[in-house]
Amino acid sequence: MIRALAHRLAAIALAVLALAALAAGATTVAAQSSTHFHHLPATPHTVAYGYYSAAAKPVLRVASGDTVEVETLLTNTPRGLTRAGLPASEVQQSLINVVDSVKDRGPGGHILTGPIYVAGADSGDVLEVRILNIHFAIPYAYNGCSGFLRQNCGQPRTRIIQLDTTRMVASLGDGIVIPLHPFFGSMGDAPPRDSGRVSSNPPSIHGGNMDNKELVAGTTLYLPVWTPGALLEIGDGHAAQGDGEVDQTAIETSLVGDVQLIVRKDMHLTWPMAETPTDYITMGMDRDLTKATQICVQQMIDFLMRKKGLPRVEAYRLASVAANLHITELVDGNVGVHMMIPKSVLGEGKR
Repeated sequence: MIRALAHRLAAIALAVLALAALAAGATTVAAQSSTHFHHLPATPHTVAYGYYSAAAKPVLRVASGDTVEVETLLTNTPRGLTRAGLPASEVQQSLINVVDSVKDRGPGGHILTGPIYVAGADSGDVLEVRILNIHFAIPYAYNGCSGFLRQNCGQPRTRIIQLDTTRMVASLGDGIVIPLHPFFGSMGDAPPRDSGRVSSNPPSIHGGNMDNKELVAGTTLYLPVWTPGALLEIGDGHAAQGDGEVDQTAIETSLVGDVQLIVRKDMHLTWPMAETPTDYITMGMDRDLTKATQICVQQMIDFLMRKKGLPRVEAYRLASVAANLHITELVDGNVGVHMMIPKSVLGEGKR
């Protein structure tokens, strides 16, 4: 109770500070003055199991500027966890309830909390998702095995991993210690209506299963809006992950996070991008790695042209000499690539 209250007070304080900063720039819709706090649990009535869709019914409606505490569930089942060795008594009751009760599933496999309708958001806008904090809902996680080189898999195919949330590390034995940097693997809004119901597995222009390890607390995600209300869904908690996510899973767990949702009428994007205290990040996704890379690099060039007023050739030159290209993930149908440019290169300090 005390911990939850502390997280809530911290989120409200951060939201107030963020709104004050935004007000100086007058960059959002009038509802930015809202500072309401909402709690969204993960229940059979508040999740979309395996899909994003413009036709999905919202489970929560908020104003631009509001903060939402979102509970999310890991991408597994009670049976899968106990088969891997987790005692049945440690399986979350909320996961049992969702898996037992939700029959409308697919075509993907992620349990996503939402959708959240953000008033004022409409096609052509951008939804700014400020990730205020993220904490663990359970003290354990798992890693499965499939992915990019699945011939390397063996037994146990799924491994339960205990989390030391005090020291923020996970031990794999033999002196191997993994620092924990929790983030939501999937954060996306509804795709264009003519896309129909799309799988939660491949990331695309709506964001979704991006598996971008830079989306930790303190990062801001910018999502193109394709339908009224945006219809944001969040899930697929990761305690830690390497770029590439080559065996198809990270250290997968259930997370709770506070996000502030702001409608941006002054921004127009065709692909998601993000901003950390130190870097700007562009993204590209496609079934083909070369195409995904081309999309990502072109997004960086276009961003630098807008941001600094550079001619195209100089923006391309700057991307080559100062930006860093990463393979985000290789395992979700569409592969992901992201490119990061330090704010210091652009003459900016920390946000």
